[in-house]
Amino acid sequence: MPSFARILPRRNANQRAALLGALIVLACALTHPGAARAEDQVNADALQRLVHQDCGSCHGLRLKGGLGPDLRREAIEHYEADILQMVILDGIEGTAMPPWRPLMSETEAAWIADYLLKGDYE
Repeated sequence: MPSFARILPRRNANQRAALLGALIVLACALTHPGAARAEDQVNADALQRLVHQDCGSCHGLRLKGGLGPDLRREAIEHYEADILQMVILDGIEGTAMPPWRPLMSETEAAWIADYLLKGDYE
């Protein structure tokens, strides 16, 4: 079986790790039909877990930063929620931040942006 590095040889290690994470999340979503989402509803508990586990794998489990930057309220409060939503959905080219648009709705991304800006998790 070819290694993941051989499949995406032009990506650096951080990009490969982010892509692998996104592929794993996509595989889970596709193999668990009960996880299908409604565009106008969010599951706050599931989104909180996503933020702290999936986002936390790069941004630190306490969101203080790691491979990705600090996501705590005081570090991001100068951003508008719609900008954060766009970053969540479309990622940042040339960095390890993957696009989550294939895996979540705009409503879910907006909820996450608001959750991060409110800082209720601290």
